[in-house]
Amino acid sequence: MDKIAEEQEPQPGPGPGQREDSPSRFATESSPLLLQRDPTPSHHAANGSARPAKWTQAATLRAPRLARDAVRALPAVLLGTLLNILDGVSYGMIIFPAAGVFADLGPMGVSMFFVSAVVAQLTYSCGGSGFAGANGSMMIEVVPFFHILATSIARELGEDHPREIIATTLVAFAFSSVLTGLTFFLLGALRLGILIGFFPRHILVGCIGGVGVFLIITGLTVSTRMPDDDFALSLPVLRHLFLNAALWAPALALAVLLRVVTHRFRHQLVFPLYFIAIPAVFYVVVAAARLDLPALRRSGWLFDVAASREPWWQFYTYYDPRATRLAPLVSTLPTQLALLFFNILHPPLNVPALAVSLDIDVDTNKELVGHGYSNLLAGFLGTVPNYLVYVNTLLFYRVRGDTRVSGFLLAGATVVLLLIGTGPLAYIPVMVVSALIFVLGIDLVKEAVWDTRHRVSRFEYITIISIMVVMTVWDFVMGVLFGIVVSCFFFVLQNSQRRSIRSLHTGETVMSTVRRPSAHRAYIREVSKQTTILRMQGFLFFGTIAHVEETIRDLVDGPRWARTPVRFLVLDFTLVAGVDMSAAEAFMRIQRLLHAKQIVLVLCGFTTESPVGRSLRNVGLLQESGVEAFSTLNDALEWMENAYLRTWFSAQKEERDPIALPGRQDVDLGFHHSLSSSPRRSQLADIGNRTIARDHSIDSRPTQQEPYDTLVKAFASYGDVDKELFSKLVPYLERLPVPEGHVLFQQGDEPDGLYIIEAGILRATYKFTDFTLIEESMVPGTLAGELSALSGETRNATVVVERQAILWRLSTENLQRLEVENPHLASSFTKLVLKAAKTDYDILLASLAARQ
Repeated sequence: MDKIAEEQEPQPGPGPGQREDSPSRFATESSPLLLQRDPTPSHHAANGSARPAKWTQAATLRAPRLARDAVRALPAVLLGTLLNILDGVSYGMIIFPAAGVFADLGPMGVSMFFVSAVVAQLTYSCGGSGFAGANGSMMIEVVPFFHILATSIARELGEDHPREIIATTLVAFAFSSVLTGLTFFLLGALRLGILIGFFPRHILVGCIGGVGVFLIITGLTVSTRMPDDDFALSLPVLRHLFLNAALWAPALALAVLLRVVTHRFRHQLVFPLYFIAIPAVFYVVVAAARLDLPALRRSGWLFDVAASREPWWQFYTYYDPRATRLAPLVSTLPTQLALLFFNILHPPLNVPALAVSLDIDVDTNKELVGHGYSNLLAGFLGTVPNYLVYVNTLLFYRVRGDTRVSGFLLAGATVVLLLIGTGPLAYIPVMVVSALIFVLGIDLVKEAVWDTRHRVSRFEYITIISIMVVMTVWDFVMGVLFGIVVSCFFFVLQNSQRRSIRSLHTGETVMSTVRRPSAHRAYIREVSKQTTILRMQGFLFFGTIAHVEETIRDLVDGPRWARTPVRFLVLDFTLVAGVDMSAAEAFMRIQRLLHAKQIVLVLCGFTTESPVGRSLRNVGLLQESGVEAFSTLNDALEWMENAYLRTWFSAQKEERDPIALPGRQDVDLGFHHSLSSSPRRSQLADIGNRTIARDHSIDSRPTQQEPYDTLVKAFASYGDVDKELFSKLVPYLERLPVPEGHVLFQQGDEPDGLYIIEAGILRATYKFTDFTLIEESMVPGTLAGELSALSGETRNATVVVERQAILWRLSTENLQRLEVENPHLASSFTKLVLKAAKTDYDILLASLAARQ
């Protein structure tokens, strides 16, 4: 009894935030009309009686909902059907050229349009699209390419082979659908839809403008029954258009009037009702004036009735493998590729725009797969390519066509139109079709020429106009290729004008993050005027490298060289995306120039296996003498500062204890034997005597004791380190020998004190975010962990012993005891520590800023 009661309970209503008619009530998104099984197992399953009963119950409960959805979708289906009629008449009638063997194939094009629309509509409604009410049909922009395919095949086979021409042309159209579908499917399946977004949008806009001009010309030829091939900007054609203005002028006037009306009234039904009213008014006038329909047809006001008596499937009778010729098909491959290029650009642009307009989250790659299925099926059914129509879908949603049911109903209505056949076309006024074509053409030209006038750069606007001109004067394939070439030219021109040098510094403004004794730092700050740093950016190619080369030549040949000669030239590639062969060879020329002036070229910001590193290695730059390479700018600065220090100390005659230097230890510049033989060397000697030599006067004293010597190294530049006063600090300090690799403390640890380095090297790592790391070396005569010890906050870095060290630690307990027992000494010591810390952190912040 419980089971029977459970089966008789009504189905739950929609969840919170879910409409009663939401598509999620169906079993699956891709198969909305399939009934959902109840996952609850039944004890009646053994005899098979319960499950059919449950399915019957579910079907009974779902039937009213489907009926409500169908009734609710009727306005949307009516609007979608009207739009398909208008699109089918305007697009389908011009699929084939209106000349030669194709002159009477307009109705056949309409049938092919409706077959493609039905295929697309069913594919999207069955789950091929994330938009439940997606509308699909043929793409109007490919019509010019169809004309090129048809005319090229006719020209190659000759007009005296009509059956072969039509059969081969139909195969070419179907092949374009298969090629488009396969490309869409692969792009979506491999999730490469984002790649299409990299194509320049202004080329597509120019092509759209060219299609607009083509449609306006087509409107003129359809109205006047002029063959497409006969249209030209010549005096006879202009005379013909003037004499037949009564045929095309009303259609053009109706198109302009529609745009005036829609500018004032923006309701979605204005467009279809307007074109329904035109034939109604036309036949009212015909009836009132008692005009003869055959006479109107002969004079070009109605379409030829003989061509419209064919059934919808008539185009299949033209498919004939024996009449199809392979050679013309192969010769159309360039046009097929251009058509494919135009086809695949639209969905990745339309789908995101439609998702924003409807506030629906969809997967572009899934939409591409759906487009692949619909176009493959269209190709196998022998019809033209299709896609999701942005405007039709948007209007469909606005009149509540937002369910799969509405999509299936629209597909059914389109099938009815297909079955009715092309007979009614004989009674459609030509001006209706011409006005539709004019409207589309004017809209596309306006979109390309008027709407973009303030939205694109001057070069892009010139490209758009140029593409339209080439497409109109020559052909569409040439226009696409011309647009790509012009865009590449303007891209090179524009990027060559961009600054490839982001900034230019000297070593005195950009220093490494190594903590050094104050005297060493003062020496480095002055001698680093001989270091010039160029931070480059972007992609270095033949258009941008000229500026870099010219700047470097000015540095080593111009007046600046006379004022401040350069010892090291640093080229920072951190922000460089790549280097082409022309730029790499330019760096070889730069290296030869620098080598002649005994300037060391220092390269940094890349690894040898990176794209930049491979480009420079391929031309042999990294193997040249006088070239040094580092992975980061800080490593390069550290190496050069060590070179300056080692140069000064190596030139001293008196014996000194060797200094500890971090980083690479292979610095031998060959100019430390004499510091007076050139202006650059004399400058090093003069600066060293004013900074380091003065600080090392303590070495001449007979005996000194630690930690006083280390305290002098650390604080002598910031104030008087009185021996009598600071000797009282010794009982509070603890001497710690620490081995290499020992972790002194980690970031986030509670502070245990501050450390003064007597010997060895420490390395601190600051981790600001998951991706931002800064490393800082600490040499003898510097501090570690001072700010966290004074503030009581957690450690802001991880410090590791890089080279066996001797440290003096002032623990937090001893620091507190010092503040109580000797406040004057504690205050003096704290001030010196803060002064040293400020200098260290200023340099650290400068290093962080230099990365920007």
